[in-house]
Amino acid sequence: MSKRNHAEYLVGLDVGTSKVTALIGEAKPGAPLQVVGLGSAPCRGLKKGVVVNIEATVEAIRRAVEAAELTANCRVRAAHVSISGSHIRSLNSVGVVPIRHREVTARDVHNVIDAGAAMAIPADQQILHVLPQEFIVDGQEGIHEPIGMSAVRLEARVHMVTGTVSAAQNLYKCVERCGLAVEKLVLQQLASSDAVLSPDERELGVAVVDIGAGTADVAVFKGGSIRHTAVLPIAGDQVTNDIAVAFRTPAQHAEEIKKAHGCALAEMVADDVPIEVPGVGETPVRRLSRQMLAEVMRPRYEEMFRYLRKELHRADVYDLIAGGVVLTGGVAATPGALELAEGVFEVPVRLGLPHQVEGIDQIFKSPAYACAVGLLLFARANRPGTAGGRTATIAGQSGRAWAERIGRWLGGHF
Repeated sequence: MSKRNHAEYLVGLDVGTSKVTALIGEAKPGAPLQVVGLGSAPCRGLKKGVVVNIEATVEAIRRAVEAAELTANCRVRAAHVSISGSHIRSLNSVGVVPIRHREVTARDVHNVIDAGAAMAIPADQQILHVLPQEFIVDGQEGIHEPIGMSAVRLEARVHMVTGTVSAAQNLYKCVERCGLAVEKLVLQQLASSDAVLSPDERELGVAVVDIGAGTADVAVFKGGSIRHTAVLPIAGDQVTNDIAVAFRTPAQHAEEIKKAHGCALAEMVADDVPIEVPGVGETPVRRLSRQMLAEVMRPRYEEMFRYLRKELHRADVYDLIAGGVVLTGGVAATPGALELAEGVFEVPVRLGLPHQVEGIDQIFKSPAYACAVGLLLFARANRPGTAGGRTATIAGQSGRAWAERIGRWLGGHF
């Protein structure tokens, strides 16, 4: 127990359209991040990444967190939380500051980033991230670490990400009603990028596409820096809806059929075993082929990838992705999706599986955990200097905090 006391516990909470995933990571100095807790719960409180039902979202978060706590034997107190939705906006900006003492300091870097973020944004939007792309020292471009350099003028090119105030507040409200504090809201594709990309891919140029149930989240990197982000309202739920309509079956059964038997390319269906499809109401169960299922799914997947390629062209970043596309998120696990995407994007496409952490094996086998793992990595990179943080405590030492949490929960319900 004494060794565990020196560890810091970090929490990543991926609040998605179809499910909530909670991961607890153990961070020790000089050791890889260890995933010690995993919890997941279905969620019906979000639509296309935005909270539409507070109670349903709170219940899903609570169930996921409690399952992760049980696995890790600790009590969660705060978390880094993912945010997505079509309300997300992004833009590139430039900031400039003079260097008074002829040598760039950390304060100068902070000031020039603030200058880049000093742009007028709509009143209903708030800044989520200000990400430096590169620094320019006295006209010299392509500098990533300017501190200590002699200079008279420092410029910074930054990428700003904003979201609506109401969407962020509703997400805060859901998490806080579970007795948790939100350390930071993190854009979903940025978190996923931390979990699935290598430094070489970021340098060469790559697009990360995280496709979940409600949205497709895009992030483009080049020269080691972020160049473009976008959230598109196209995702796996549309495939599920197509199956439900074509086979005349309820949406929950269509989702199960998609996960168990789905394929994005009909020519990849080797074993055409009949699928039992429940009917609506008292309609009897019917049998359909996997080949027919694939023929229903392919047009929607192809449309999705073509829409994503169109977005890359619209933002003028398609020529930057020499390293290809990394496809992650739950939809990426569908058989045939990578092959179909490669044909549409006309660049190499690979599956983005989480890495850079150790622990629970199932996490490394599914792209659906990329965002949650990325939240842990983001939390570790941005954690406060004091060990232990405020994210979690050992169960044996957290009685008072746990009682306070229960008190807050009761206060919010009665």
